[in-house]
Amino acid sequence: MTPALFNCTQQCLFCWRAQSGDIQATWNEMKLPPWDSAEDIVEGSIKEQLKILSGYKANPKSDKRKFNEALHPKHVAISLTGEPTLYQNLAELMKRFHKKGFTTFLVTNGTNPKALTELEEEPTQLYVSACAPDKTTFTHTCHPQIPKAWNKLNETLTLLPSFKCPTVIRITLARDLNMKNIEGYAKLVQKARPTYVEPKAYMHVGFSRLRLGFDSMPNHKEIKEFATQLATETSYNIINESSDSRVVLLSRLQKAIRFGDG
Repeated sequence: MTPALFNCTQQCLFCWRAQSGDIQATWNEMKLPPWDSAEDIVEGSIKEQLKILSGYKANPKSDKRKFNEALHPKHVAISLTGEPTLYQNLAELMKRFHKKGFTTFLVTNGTNPKALTELEEEPTQLYVSACAPDKTTFTHTCHPQIPKAWNKLNETLTLLPSFKCPTVIRITLARDLNMKNIEGYAKLVQKARPTYVEPKAYMHVGFSRLRLGFDSMPNHKEIKEFATQLATETSYNIINESSDSRVVLLSRLQKAIRFGDG
């Protein structure tokens, strides 16, 4: 889910969402709307989860165990589209989810460090997209819509060690775009000291197809090679991977922390 549907500080080439100008419609993505209350968003999210499940109960092909689990969600990814730290009641949103027994998985592009410093409630896990190793690649890949975005991303990375929750740096990689300068990525990782680093392949889906070609999508072998080199540069270890999703997980832990298994 997302509390900031049409608002973002970046227009990343690899992003699947509809950006201003993609659908013969333009809007100012930095003009913030009147925000819904945190309570309305939480209750609305749960309501919509139940709505999308309608029809599955009577379908004989449905997995009944999975259906019953889906009726009682316990994890929320605040990440679907837009930049969630633009939402002014973010801490209250997470607090309300936590009170209902949810874990919260907050994903940010890191360009709004002030919002992170003002959080009164930490997410269960904090996920920062750092998809360029240097300012030039960042500007070309992520198309920031605010001044000093690269500096602000780096400021966010310096904040990560202060969080008590597990932290993640995600690196979405597109062939012939940002799969270079591994030493630069390593410096970002060393600055942030995240719990995990997640190199993953760009997927040729959604509106990103208007910006990048199918050949921009790396295969898993390329992602594994990138991850292996990054592991060497950072002294992180490869602890997991998924060839279907074209993603590799790095950490200094022996295995990933798991939440909500009980």
